[in-house]
Amino acid sequence: MPWKLLYYWNTRVGTFYIGQSTDGRYHPIYNGESYGSYASPWQASEELARNSTFSIHHGQTGHLLDTSTLGIPTHCSDWERIKSAN
Repeated sequence: MPWKLLYYWNTRVGTFYIGQSTDGRYHPIYNGESYGSYASPWQASEELARNSTFSIHHGQTGHLLDTSTLGIPTHCSDWERIKSAN
């Protein structure tokens, strides 16, 4: 996985993450796939919460997800922070 995972949010369809790539960009991630590239983590969480990312399909059913119906907070400060192993 090319991202350092920073935040996560559990939903009824699985866990979403905000990760940072080696180029410093932030990515909303679901099932190990990035759904956009943003300059800040709050932009990534906001786009995901508003269903404004690339189309996301459910990991098991393949159905298109409307992420705005999953209770995802718009700001990453409301997400759970992943504690560093350091």
